Amino acid sequence: MRTLIVVPTYDEAESIRSIIARIRASVPLAQVLIVDDASPDGTGSIADELAAADDAVRVLHREGRSGLGTAYLEGFAIAAAEAFDAVVEIDADGSHDPAELPAMLDLLERKGTDLVIGSRWVPGGSVVHWPWLRRAISRSGNRYARWMLRSRIRDLTAGFRAYRVSALNGLDRAGVSSQGYCFQVELAWRIELAGGGVVEHPIVFVERAEGRSKMHSGIVAEALVRVTGWGIAARFGRTPRRVSTAPATEEPVAEEPGL
Repeated sequence: MRTLIVVPTYDEAESIRSIIARIRASVPLAQVLIVDDASPDGTGSIADELAAADDAVRVLHREGRSGLGTAYLEGFAIAAAEAFDAVVEIDADGSHDPAELPAMLDLLERKGTDLVIGSRWVPGGSVVHWPWLRRAISRSGNRYARWMLRSRIRDLTAGFRAYRVSALNGLDRAGVSSQGYCFQVELAWRIELAGGGVVEHPIVFVERAEGRSKMHSGIVAEALVRVTGWGIAARFGRTPRRVSTAPATEEPVAEEPGL
């Protein structure tokens, strides 16, 4: 599959060289798009150096900090305009292991599915170097989102994903309202609502070793408010515009016992 890997950056000067090198080693035929939001630490300049040295890497510079959601949406639009088959989301901080990409892209192609999620909360998945409180927040938040949205996806907030571009082409991207990590919930849920195929591939998520985490209380609050609103609206039959894609023919997402 012709693949575009989208890497949003904001103040990732310490990690950007390493993650791009690992991506290029894992999927050498893929193209890489770095979307930098005018990082004050010089990430954009480093990205330009990487692009100058490698024709498979390019950079989209944005004027200010516009958010994770819009960065990915711009990447999706480029993937559609340039007729890519698949588009990948991956964090720039090294938390996601690019060595998992061949397996995820194989699932996307071989299973004929629309979304493959690198999942922490399926059998075989895990997190490393997280304090118990953050682990509890993530598990509880995912359970609440699953219950409120009546979803079968066990890691709705995961940020390591491979999408089939044709599934995203049917999405009303202008109607995607959320930013931050709530964006991940919204995109997966919209594809699931449409009957699109979703597979969760177990990964080991490693807490960043360099730089500063972008997680803060506002992200959690946004997710709570939006997920609650979406769930209530769905119960009254007011769901967002769906993805125009036929159901895939792979096994269903596994249910979590007791939920």
